[in-house]
Amino acid sequence: MFKKFFKYPNPFKVLILATFIDRLGGFLLFPFFSVYLIDHFNVTIVEVGFLFFIFALGSIIGSTIGGALTDKYGRRSMLLFGLISSGIGSILMGIVNDLYLFFVIAAVLGILGDLGGPARQAMVVDLLPEDKRADGFGLLRVAVNLAAVGGPILGGLLYRYSYLILFISDAVSSLITALIVFIVIPETKPEKQDDKPEESIMKTLKGYIEVIKDYVFIWFLIVSALTVLVYMQMNSTLSVFLWEVYSFPLEWFGALLSMNALMVVVLQFWITRRIAKYAPMKMMALGTILYMIGFGMYGFISEWYLFFVAMAILTVGEMIVIPVSQATVARFASEDKRGRYMAVYGFHWSIPTLFGVSGASFIYFFIGPNWVWYIAGLLCLTAIFGFWILNGVTKKRLDKNTEISVEELGLEIREEISE
Repeated sequence: MFKKFFKYPNPFKVLILATFIDRLGGFLLFPFFSVYLIDHFNVTIVEVGFLFFIFALGSIIGSTIGGALTDKYGRRSMLLFGLISSGIGSILMGIVNDLYLFFVIAAVLGILGDLGGPARQAMVVDLLPEDKRADGFGLLRVAVNLAAVGGPILGGLLYRYSYLILFISDAVSSLITALIVFIVIPETKPEKQDDKPEESIMKTLKGYIEVIKDYVFIWFLIVSALTVLVYMQMNSTLSVFLWEVYSFPLEWFGALLSMNALMVVVLQFWITRRIAKYAPMKMMALGTILYMIGFGMYGFISEWYLFFVAMAILTVGEMIVIPVSQATVARFASEDKRGRYMAVYGFHWSIPTLFGVSGASFIYFFIGPNWVWYIAGLLCLTAIFGFWILNGVTKKRLDKNTEISVEELGLEIREEISE
């Protein structure tokens, strides 16, 4: 795996390194974000869900604008702006003691910080040929999970002494990443053909209409969003659930997440290579089955060692679902709309965040903590059915040698459901 890493273009290798540094700071802080809010501001998990709603709403706005600006002005400048904004925002959140002001900062940070999200994804697609993109996104995940191996453990230890140092660490990592990008990584946006007029910013934003009209792509995102609703509980509800219901120490929760990350580092490429020859939607369904088993287990188990078993199962699902999903989106997108496709793809993360954490918090508080995991299993079952339907209608679309209109595929998906 690491030998092949050196065969990739230098800008891509630097992007991977920069991503590792950026996410290292994030994994010091965000696995404990929900616990921090409850502990520091003396709120319930319902208020935590509301904060995630605000943050996600800002993220949707930021990704939408960022995707259009990425296609208009380039990847590098938008990535830099997002990183710098994230760094400043983390410091502000760390020093604020007023909950309402914290909410305002979270909303603004959601907008500004996510302006660079589509740019990072588009860079991977720009820098790599199609046959290497799945591996490229896999490498990106390995970098993220290398950061996640030590980040949660160290964050769990530092949290006991000072929460502020976690916010500062996240800010420093973002600013260091911005410096690396500024010095080393060139602009990767494909050059405009001479016979094509320059798009106005309004025309660039209107390009989202064409993406939204890609009905099969939107169906794919809707089904994928169900898996995201479940997956996001790992870094939000799960820590509170284990801490409050089973008195599971934060240090052990850090170890739980580090095990998840270490598995990805060791096994991601092996799994990616093994599943590459199979239909993407079938692999999405397989990964979601493992999500259903792993997350669902938390509703039935109480022994600490089984918490790690459940995490191991859902991690294998994660190593299938996320890289396959990212590579599939790259095949949906045309070259001139990669930023916008990646931005809309980001919605299948940010929109579930609007309701996923807040919805889970209401279920947790008013119905019962275990019901979060029962419902997670049902959502996964629905998604499995959805991916199986999509498998029948995306074969032509995802075959690069076959041309088929979006309207024809939209008709096919309706026919498949009616059968």
